Amino acid sequence: MIFWLLIGLGLAYIGLLLLLWSFQERVVFQPPALLQAGPVDARRIDYTATDGVRLFSYVVGDCDGDHSAMLVFHGNADVARLLVPWARRVVERTSLCVVLAEYRGYDGLSGDPSYPGSALDALAALQVTQDSLGVTPDRLVLYGHSLGSAIAAELAATARPRALVLQSPFTTAQDMARRLFVPGVNALWRLISRVHFDTVTRVRTLATPVSVAHGDRDLIIPDWMGRAVYENAKQKGQLLIVHGAGHNDVPEVGAEAYWSWLARATSLGSGAIHPAEGETRPVL
Repeated sequence: MIFWLLIGLGLAYIGLLLLLWSFQERVVFQPPALLQAGPVDARRIDYTATDGVRLFSYVVGDCDGDHSAMLVFHGNADVARLLVPWARRVVERTSLCVVLAEYRGYDGLSGDPSYPGSALDALAALQVTQDSLGVTPDRLVLYGHSLGSAIAAELAATARPRALVLQSPFTTAQDMARRLFVPGVNALWRLISRVHFDTVTRVRTLATPVSVAHGDRDLIIPDWMGRAVYENAKQKGQLLIVHGAGHNDVPEVGAEAYWSWLARATSLGSGAIHPAEGETRPVL
């Protein structure tokens, strides 16, 4: 009986690992299913990734002339058009124009989101920002939230932006997998993983200033990950830990401290200010 019990447990464990291998993209990428259709108060630009997948981004603000631009990559359960109100506030507070990139499989786009696909989507968004909007690397800021932080960090290795700004970033996909509390995942990671995000390694070699904002009550990506990303950056920018903030409400809870952090972080590399770091007090 003990022998058959062990066999059964072993088969069940193998089945669990196979499920993790098969469905990991569905864990990482979670396009919202129920979204109200309606007009978006932003300019839409359409383009195509190198593998033929049609994509789009929303542009908020004036990208003409010598304006700097912030190319934004959203989290895994968000869509670009829902960030338009936030982007308008960014324009008001920083004078940057904002490009909100969308991923394949999100908001009506065809294709299945994946780790390789996210790199192609990011590169396509970068190319349209440079070619169609005329933004040069010295006027480019990359911004990513949650999953988007890893996508932005990977893109920064080739884009060489003026600044890399990350909200609620995670260290590595492997560290996130450990939070599933499945025994053996860490040891077998190289065998079962198809998602290879590693922001900590990326920022160690970037010549770009890296800034991080994180909530200390984030239950999805704990703030130690944001601190680790910042501490491992070759070029440290601005660190902001927002007391009382969770995963998605850092701008709201951080309030003026967040907007001041963003203004400083996006100015790095332009010669405007010197790096600094700080923590907010609780916002009641």
